[in-house]
Amino acid sequence: MTAQYQVHGNVAVITLNNPPVNGLGLSTRQGIADGMASANADAAVTAIVITGAGKAFSGGADIKEFGSPKAGQEPNLNSVIAVLEASAKPVIAAMHTVAMGGGLELAMGCHYRVVAPGCSVALPEVKLGLLPGAGGTQRLPRLIGVEAALNMIVTGEAVKSEMLAMVPGQKLFDKVAASADTLAEEALAFARSVADVRPLPLVRNLPCKHPQGDAYFQFARNMVNGMSKNFPAPAKCVDAVQAATKKKFDDGMAVEREIFIALMATPESKSLRHIFLAERAASKIPDVPSDTPVREIKSIAVIGAGTMGGGIAMNFLNAGIPVKMLEMKQEALDRGIATIRKNYESQVKKGKLKQDKYDQRMSLLSTTLSYDDLAGTDMVIEAVFEEIGVKEAVFKELDRVMKPGAILASNTSTLDVDKIASFTKRPEDVVGLHFFSPANVMKLLEVVRGKKTAKDVMATVMVVAKKIKKIAVVSGVCDGFIGNRMVEQYGRQGGFLLDEGCTPAQVDKAIEKFGFAMGPFRMGDLAGNDIGWAIRKRRVVEQPDMKYSKTADLLCEKGRFGQKTGAGWYDYVAGKRDAIPNADVVKMIEDHRKALGITPRKISDEEIVQRLVYALVNEGARILEEGISSKASDIDMVYLMGYGFPIHRGGPMNYADQVGLFNVVQAMKRFAQNPLDDAKFWAPAPLLAKLAAEGKTFN
Repeated sequence: MTAQYQVHGNVAVITLNNPPVNGLGLSTRQGIADGMASANADAAVTAIVITGAGKAFSGGADIKEFGSPKAGQEPNLNSVIAVLEASAKPVIAAMHTVAMGGGLELAMGCHYRVVAPGCSVALPEVKLGLLPGAGGTQRLPRLIGVEAALNMIVTGEAVKSEMLAMVPGQKLFDKVAASADTLAEEALAFARSVADVRPLPLVRNLPCKHPQGDAYFQFARNMVNGMSKNFPAPAKCVDAVQAATKKKFDDGMAVEREIFIALMATPESKSLRHIFLAERAASKIPDVPSDTPVREIKSIAVIGAGTMGGGIAMNFLNAGIPVKMLEMKQEALDRGIATIRKNYESQVKKGKLKQDKYDQRMSLLSTTLSYDDLAGTDMVIEAVFEEIGVKEAVFKELDRVMKPGAILASNTSTLDVDKIASFTKRPEDVVGLHFFSPANVMKLLEVVRGKKTAKDVMATVMVVAKKIKKIAVVSGVCDGFIGNRMVEQYGRQGGFLLDEGCTPAQVDKAIEKFGFAMGPFRMGDLAGNDIGWAIRKRRVVEQPDMKYSKTADLLCEKGRFGQKTGAGWYDYVAGKRDAIPNADVVKMIEDHRKALGITPRKISDEEIVQRLVYALVNEGARILEEGISSKASDIDMVYLMGYGFPIHRGGPMNYADQVGLFNVVQAMKRFAQNPLDDAKFWAPAPLLAKLAAEGKTFN
């Protein structure tokens, strides 16, 4: 049982005990109901306290039951709250550390609430495309006022108990305990003090009005609509809170329930719930148990003080881990340190970083021109030029100087990690850590597992990734790993679309309307078109049968490498990132089209989006088949966190599931008939074809 029952004198205490955050799963809900029945049946008990064991009162729904039939099985949370309200004896919630979602709704269903300082209080359901489904939209406005409640519900952000206790007229907390340590004692004393008070106070009986009425809610709705494009839940939260001010409590509850059920069925909520679970699943490696011992990482070294090396170093400095940075020349080191200082000083200037924190972080950074000075560090990450010969020289030096057990990591974005590992006598210590640029900002980290990478190395780097606040996704070894291997197919389709009649602006506009942060041509300009050019030159040698549009090569031959040269697919003005269409580039595309004898055709936005996105899906299916990725949700995380795939669509594989894999395969068969496209590529990956035929999904 995940809820324990004890009696302390004349007070019964029900303790939620479902680690890590006392999720309100079926067993816990049943335990609360049973405890309430026992307490009300015991004549010696005069009051009841509900609290949570460990480091939470309750974080709400139990993740393990998320989306399963158990989540709604009786007693559901609304039924449990009804039991609390109907109790003949006062029920006091003793809240501490975390009271979120259903946990806060449970507390609001009690007659009284005693809270410890520092308790994080929230109704975060909107972040899953939902609204609170157990009375949160009806009770919170009655306890802290309409405006404060609506703000919490619409943003889903946590607020500390001290801040809420200062809301004028708030009735959420009847008492703020002196400390977390004294909460239990103070809650018991409070319970005894109200044991004989009647009638028992019910939140449902409190008034709920806003002085401006409908005018306020219209204003709130306009604000929310402007800020939550693509997401229906925030506006629906406004509707539910407005119902609390206009209807009787039970009628307002019915409105909340109706909206909750409707939102559960939306693709946006399904996508957000998928992401929630996918992020947690990404840290789990099937053959690396959670209790695998990890190596101690107290200091790291970074090879290379360029943009990437500096960004990587900042992640560790931010986490309080000392960094030793190596370069071959003092000038390069000085430039790298100056860039790190400039980045931090910008944060200080904007008020995002305090001066003492900045000083502390810089004090953790040291530099060297000698590999020998790296010997004592626990992990080294190289961020040097992406060329196998350069990597070989670096890793031979690292093999020479690094202590036994040190982890040797490469930031390579495409190169063979097994080959890099072979340059050492300790391939089991070598791993790929592919940071995304800018490395101090982007949340994604591709962890590339070589054939010989030790399990404890994998366990260690996943822990380190969490420490530096990255979402780590494991990839096997292949050209481009997960992200860049898939984006190559996305880019190829962009090129074919130009050959067939599109302009770069038309393609970018269509995919950005779909929800991408930027289209393939703006992305190419940002990354540097010369990088793709180098990859295509390599491909021509390695895979001569791979088809490409030649337009990108023609662009690079003109020296138009993107934002860094002020000219790429678009023109750029110094100091700005605005992409300005260039007539000469459009003419270059048209001339190339004519030279190939292609008559341009009108291409719909729908076709543009399908060809770009389904190219990702088909390559993703191949990556799954080959075991490069262990689960489809990992591929979604790579694209959501590293490539600007629209959050409300949940990643390419999730989006394909929502469209229906049968429909995806039918579209691919149409694309294969296009003589200007790559029919071989559009043959559905065997896994995709199998799942579509069986009516199944990737996730």
